[in-house]
Amino acid sequence: MKSEFVATNAASSGVELDRKAIKLLCRRYDRPGLIFLAQWAVSLLASGYLVFLSTETILLWPALFIYGSIISLPAYAMSHETAHGTAFRTRWLNETIFWLTSLIYLEEPLHRRYTHTNHHTYTWHIGKDSQMPFDTPVTLRIWLLEISGSALTYFHIITLFRLATGRYTSMMRSVIPNDEFPRVRRNAITFVGIYIGIAMAIAMGVTSLLWYLVIPLFLGRVTVATYGLIQHVEMEENAPSILDSTRSFRTNWLGGFFYLNMHHHVEHHLFPQVPFYSLPTLNDAIKDQLPLPDPGFWRTNLEALSVAIHRSLGRNTKAWSIRQAKHMITNGGFVKVASKSMK
Repeated sequence: MKSEFVATNAASSGVELDRKAIKLLCRRYDRPGLIFLAQWAVSLLASGYLVFLSTETILLWPALFIYGSIISLPAYAMSHETAHGTAFRTRWLNETIFWLTSLIYLEEPLHRRYTHTNHHTYTWHIGKDSQMPFDTPVTLRIWLLEISGSALTYFHIITLFRLATGRYTSMMRSVIPNDEFPRVRRNAITFVGIYIGIAMAIAMGVTSLLWYLVIPLFLGRVTVATYGLIQHVEMEENAPSILDSTRSFRTNWLGGFFYLNMHHHVEHHLFPQVPFYSLPTLNDAIKDQLPLPDPGFWRTNLEALSVAIHRSLGRNTKAWSIRQAKHMITNGGFVKVASKSMK
């Protein structure tokens, strides 16, 4: 008899936690999310002022990159958290912030919600996971496309126009309920209209939108891509266990703040209904059942880059310390395992 499918989560991964503890961890509150929004706003004002002070100096572009990262990474993280419905207890507040941060992130919100739900159900399963952003194994060419943010930006723009014009892909039709497509299309048309309005305002001379919104957003997508890449790169495809397909990594308090604790990425995939502010507590509760997190953000990224370079040169691809699936480690050539689903 064919066994019933079990979604990729704690149950499929053999990770156990008392039901009472899970219930407590899953409690939702408005206060942590509101505090984050206030702190994010202060960070944006401070970094935006840094851009202002750097105008007509050699520090302008570094300042724009910092400011853009502070716009983009939290917008990505909050869009993700509100897609789960866990950022706030009050539903209208969650949905409003979801819509606004998705607008910043350049992805129609319902498409984001449904494809991300699918990603949790079929985490890193070839042909099923709708959020596999790159081909595997990763070569230097793929790494450069991803880390530049260009691949993600291209996907979001193409997807937005497909949704706005009703040209739905088979993947979209497989993950989005039929009765949601009218709302999805309306949202996409609204998003396109807003973006066109911004472009027209810039063309008419409102250059502040260019320097304080458009350019920083595109620069900040490099930071978003850098964080997103290491979530699953070099991990196991088609694994029932999240421990094999997903990576957590260490970071400092600043990275944890702007990323909404998503460096606890294994923990998040095991229990996706636990809000971002409870992930450190969740980690404490189950860390004895988890592999050690990979080294800090920078080292994890540098090792992923080193592996990509070695693979492209036909050399041994064993990383120094980050976790890898066994088939990712080769001593010469390699075979393409999967094509990205985000295209």
